[in-house]
Formats: sequence, C-alpha cells, structure tokens
Amino acid sequence: MAKTIRQTRTFNATPRELYDALMETRKHAAFTGASASISRKVGGRISAYDDYITGKNIELVPGRKIVQAWRGSDWPEGLFSTAVFELKGVRGGTKLTFTQTGVPEQQYEAIKKGWIEFYWTPLTAWLEKGT
Repeated sequence: MAKTIRQTRTFNATPRELYDALMETRKHAAFTGASASISRKVGGRISAYDDYITGKNIELVPGRKIVQAWRGSDWPEGLFSTAVFELKGVRGGTKLTFTQTGVPEQQYEAIKKGWIEFYWTPLTAWLEKGT
C-alpha cells in the first residue's frame, strides 16, 4: 500500500533561491554532496544522489512550484511517486510545503527520514553559508 509524506520547513532564502537550489544541477549537487542531473524543462529527466533518485519533471513554476515523478532505485520496477514542492515567501524566508504521494509502504519510514537528513538539513546549512 502506498503512503503519503507531508513535511513543512522554512528556509532563510527567497523562493527563487530555494527553487534554484533544488532545480540547478550544480547547486543541487553542492548541497547534497552527491552527483545530480536536473533538467529545468517540463518532461525533462532528473537524477540525484548518485542515481539513487530518478524521475522527470511534471510541472515547473519558477520560484513557486516543482512537481516531479520520483522513484528510488530500490523501488519495485516501474513504480513512481509524485513529489510536490510548493514555495511561498514568508517573513524570514520561504516556506516549503512538501508532499510526496505514492511512496511504497516498505520504504516510507526511510524516505520520510531521508528528506530531513539528506535534503532539508544540508540545504539549510548550505543556504546559511550563502553559497
């Protein structure tokens, strides 16, 4: 059975800076510390964390929203989740509302923790360095 992850974080960055960190290959690789290849086009392919994550862009609204078909390399063949990153400027930075639907139950806990440990925490530190 598939599950849904919902997480909210506020980052000390503008919505466009946060969008660019997630969507520019060089910046994505810099904050994660792993190889990435991120297309900036709808329908374009994405990969991150040394190809552990693969997928494609479904909807892109610069500075506001990213929707991607997303899967881990250890997921059942052909199974994709939908990852939605919604960005909203707030006092002190940008509020990210993240929702990932269709996460396989057996990977749910690891993926849920993984977003915090491998994305939000290093992204916060990277943005604070002003990189």
